[in-house]
Amino acid sequence: METHFFRKLADLNITGNLQLTIAKGADDRYIVSVLLQNDKCGDDAKRLIPPLNLKGTAAELDNGFFEHVIKPLQTASDLMVDMDAFFKQVEEARKKSAMEKEKVDRERKEQDAKTKKYTEAMAKVDGLDREGKHREAWMKLPKVEDHPEKADEIRKRRTELSGKFAPDLFGAEKEQDV
Repeated sequence: METHFFRKLADLNITGNLQLTIAKGADDRYIVSVLLQNDKCGDDAKRLIPPLNLKGTAAELDNGFFEHVIKPLQTASDLMVDMDAFFKQVEEARKKSAMEKEKVDRERKEQDAKTKKYTEAMAKVDGLDREGKHREAWMKLPKVEDHPEKADEIRKRRTELSGKFAPDLFGAEKEQDV
């Protein structure tokens, strides 16, 4: 006797382990329970997929077993493969999100350090200016290249300090409004 049971199972092309439980019932009827397990799927929802239960005589099961299991098994297999792929993508997105958050945090820390350095330099410049050390204050001004967002402020302060220690080369005195 030649059967093609395993060839037909292979033709189903399902992913996972197929568990068959066959029990003899009353009146020469059999109960076949078919459960697909996919250990690669990380979603616990796979446990909610119930086994497929078929009941019938040996002749009925021989004739209709594969007709009844093909669609449900392929659906369950596809679902578990899709769930696994989904969770892998979610995990990848989570990793990228963590990397992006880390990048944003690093950039914010760098910006905070840069702002702190600028604030400290300007405080030093203000202190030297109050002490009348205008030339030294001018030299302590931060570079425009280091703080391009504060370029106008730095240039204005540089001009202001220059006016306090640099003589007017042309000897012209400032006109006063009358």
